Amino acid sequence: MKTANTSFECLLRRTLKRMAILSVSALTLSASAAELIKIDGSSTVYPITEAMAEEFQIAEKGKTRVTVGVSGTGGGFKKFCRGETQIANASRPIKEKERAKCREKGIRFVEIPVAIDALAVLINPKNTWVDHLTIDELKTLYAPESQGKVMNWNQVRSSFPDRPLKLFGAGVDSGTYDYFTKAVVGKEHSSRGDFTASEDDNLLVQGIAKDENAIGFFGYAYYHENKDKLKAVSIVYQGNKAVAPSPETAKSGQYQPLSRPIFIYVSLNKPTDALKRFVQFYLDPKHAKDYVSEVGYVPLPKVAYEKALNNFENEKTGSAFAGGSKIGISIEELLIAKTID
Repeated sequence: MKTANTSFECLLRRTLKRMAILSVSALTLSASAAELIKIDGSSTVYPITEAMAEEFQIAEKGKTRVTVGVSGTGGGFKKFCRGETQIANASRPIKEKERAKCREKGIRFVEIPVAIDALAVLINPKNTWVDHLTIDELKTLYAPESQGKVMNWNQVRSSFPDRPLKLFGAGVDSGTYDYFTKAVVGKEHSSRGDFTASEDDNLLVQGIAKDENAIGFFGYAYYHENKDKLKAVSIVYQGNKAVAPSPETAKSGQYQPLSRPIFIYVSLNKPTDALKRFVQFYLDPKHAKDYVSEVGYVPLPKVAYEKALNNFENEKTGSAFAGGSKIGISIEELLIAKTID
């Protein structure tokens, strides 16, 4: 289990790197302005892209500045398709209506899977009654028809105590919310509305950590960084044994249906040399292995990053997920997926 000390060490390491970036940037900017790369979108993908951005800026010695915002996958695509950013972080594939907005503005892009995430269901460590949940029980917790009706734990399973439920979850503009509702409820963007939703996963961590009756869902990286505050729930799918979320079970395909690919989308509209260098840096298999693993996600095979870089350099546009998220897609299926413009 990750301790508070290791979390502190990770935070300290990142803080020292940010200080190094600021120091180098200040020296360089006195002579010339740095090139700017603007990124926004998914809070789930944020830890990977933030780590990449920090390391890249150090390697660039102040020549390039990278900003990474967090407005959720949907919010990130709005900015991306208006031409306000060069990269969109996304925890689900781009939707057809978002592609249409990009087409209206003449935004051409390359879709790049960057990792596999084990979308986690979390409870308070003092919760002693839940050791696993089935997908049907998760549906009972979050389905639209449960609003105002399923309010106590014993309504989810009769052996659970008669205690009030406190529900948390990813914000409704997030790709994590879209994927979770499709995988669990059966329909994307369909859920009860009386749960605490936020695009800021750290707020969800705090809410669950403070309430013994709480349960919520968000990307694995935020559980990975807060294992001392949260407890992950094992999931039973299609009558199989309960499986806990982890990089190993996500990679093997055992953790279903909540394992999913996560993405960056890169604009091909006047790509600068700095953007090209950043994408090359991001898709370097060694960097991917180091920084994707560091934040708790599953790196893709080397061939996947090589294929993605080739797609970017050859301006292969479009999406391999024109019909939306594909539930339970494996790494092997991801590798052979064909993009449709």
